[in-house]
Amino acid sequence: MPGQLGGVFPYADARAAGVSRARLRSRDLESPFRGVRRIVGEDPTADGGPLALDRMLRLRVLREARAYATVMAPHAFFAGRTAAVLHGLPVPHGEELEVAVLAPARAPRRRGIRGRKVASGLVSVRMLEGLPVADPVSCWAMLGAELAERELIRLGDAIVRVPRGPGGRRHPELQLATVDELRAAALEPHRPGRVRLLRALAQIRVGSMSPLETDTRLEVVGAGLPEPELDVEIRAASSGRLLGIADQRFPEYRVLVEVEGDHHRTDRAQWSRDIEKLAAYAGEGYDTVRVTSAHVRTRPARGVALIRAALIRGGWLPRG
Repeated sequence: MPGQLGGVFPYADARAAGVSRARLRSRDLESPFRGVRRIVGEDPTADGGPLALDRMLRLRVLREARAYATVMAPHAFFAGRTAAVLHGLPVPHGEELEVAVLAPARAPRRRGIRGRKVASGLVSVRMLEGLPVADPVSCWAMLGAELAERELIRLGDAIVRVPRGPGGRRHPELQLATVDELRAAALEPHRPGRVRLLRALAQIRVGSMSPLETDTRLEVVGAGLPEPELDVEIRAASSGRLLGIADQRFPEYRVLVEVEGDHHRTDRAQWSRDIEKLAAYAGEGYDTVRVTSAHVRTRPARGVALIRAALIRGGWLPRG
């Protein structure tokens, strides 16, 4: 193949470069979309660790988006679930890419593509790794008519969270958007799904660092327990030394909640850090409850019961 075509290219460009029809039907090429050829290679994979499945999904969607971009209309852009995944946000994604245009242009129709037409005032588009993509706020708002309320809360939490880097340092410049920006998008005139968006918005908080943490908070509050502080720096009272970042804290009752993904079990270094951190928390007088996805999603009543018991030990009095 002519080197200038690269690993993925329009069929028409290959023909213009002198590549025969027979060559373009070879087994070492695949056609992810009509009019596109791609050199067959291994499917993208992601390393292990936290959110590995989400990263692998993003790599797959990014690969398909780059293939379609070779034949995509100049005025089209990736939207909805596809845009959200490209931004690294936690939403389910099917086999089709979601591609939108601004009204009154016609939405694209092609195998593997879900075309959408969007009013110009309801979306903002930015470039992401060379691709035109609806921005995170637009993604959240555009999905208001199709995602369940809890899915919108998870997505909103992921958008407004403030990432932390090495040493627990906060990076507000990496926050994708604010709660106020989400609210403004939900209140745009003629916004589909506005009522559901506003219900979800009332429960979106800054500080949930994963969908599992969001679910934990929602189960806790839904069961009538106090609402916790999120993403809290725990420091030694005597020296001010940072002991760790607690997922959730009930300061009045000296209770912490650590929401642990599977990497806390499988990563030996993480496991050792957890042991040291929990010992330090105990030394500061905190009662720490550790919950996993089994406590939150499989048996949520059990997870809530563990947290309730710790709060009662700390002096909380359930209403009624």
